Amino acid sequence: MTTGPYSEKVMDHFMNPRNVGEIEDADGVGTVGNPACGDIMQMFIKVRDDVIVEAKFKTFGCGAAIASSSMATELIKGKKIDEALKITNEEVTRELGGLPKVKRHCSVLAEQALQKALDDYYTKHGIPSPIKLKTEEEIEAEHSE
Repeated sequence: MTTGPYSEKVMDHFMNPRNVGEIEDADGVGTVGNPACGDIMQMFIKVRDDVIVEAKFKTFGCGAAIASSSMATELIKGKKIDEALKITNEEVTRELGGLPKVKRHCSVLAEQALQKALDDYYTKHGIPSPIKLKTEEEIEAEHSE
């Protein structure tokens, strides 16, 4: 099958996304994106005994954004919170078999949605968050590199 600029793994996660949906009583929720550019990503996590036991997402965006969301949720399920904190956009991209440069911001959105969901988890549980959420300017700078 011809996949164009996308790896077979990206196409698989786009055509058969894992963990789509919402967790109504989520322990953490993170929403990122910009309605003006079109990609909105929302990630939900459920945590038990410091382990992410469930992760779901809702993404309005392109195929690369959906594939990045799907892969990010696959990467964090079963991981301890401190392990999930280490997941980066580079890891999401690598696990997808790469993304075209123009679509790398999609994996950045997945990392940001995860960071915001974890930050929300810390806030809801009265735990000081070790996460320094990036500003829009820092995210833009990453996109332009």
